[in-house]
Amino acid sequence: MTSFFADGVYTCAGCGTPLSKSTTKFNSGCGWPTFYEGLPGAITRTADPDGRRTRITFTSCGGHLGHVFKSEGFKTPTYERQCVNSISIKFTSEGISAFL
Repeated sequence: MTSFFADGVYTCAGCGTPLSKSTTKFNSGCGWPTFYEGLPGAITRTADPDGRRTRITFTSCGGHLGHVFKSEGFKTPTYERQCVNSISIKFTSEGISAFL
């Protein structure tokens, strides 16, 4: 899923809540689907117990997405890299306007 860049929306694999537009996905080389921004209110951020990372979960259902990293030199509008576990998301190209 790291090299897939079709137009659409990524949603929660569990509850179906929209997470990110495909236009915010980029190839960071980390091996995980990577986004620089989620849809407003879709993501909850909490400090990881290790103190080095920030965990991201779906606000709607609490499902674990992955981690977010800031200021690593990626030239994205947010200077973020949201590494998302591919099993936690689904892609849809149908009904995109319903999510936006």
